[in-house]
Amino acid sequence: MKLKPLGDRLVVKPIEQEEQTASGIYLPETAKEKPQQGEVIAVGPGARNEKGERIPMDVKLGDVVLYAKYAGTNVKLEGDELLILRENDVLAIVENGRR
Repeated sequence: MKLKPLGDRLVVKPIEQEEQTASGIYLPETAKEKPQQGEVIAVGPGARNEKGERIPMDVKLGDVVLYAKYAGTNVKLEGDELLILRENDVLAIVENGRR
């Protein structure tokens, strides 16, 4: 995929929620909530401060992140639903025991 975000933006592939609840009930499409978790597949170089110097990004390629419910811009590219958002729309990085 040839998509390079600019500034402090990143591209996230949303992770869809489970179709079945813990009790075994299957959810129809209309009952599912908009995903708020996804994998970072591209990261911009970072924003600039008032002196023009780059501010390094806290989020990196491959991170799984939680983001605000209605944050970013949805795009469809090569059949994939993606989300372009700013780094400050990211609420947390999910750490799965990685160090």
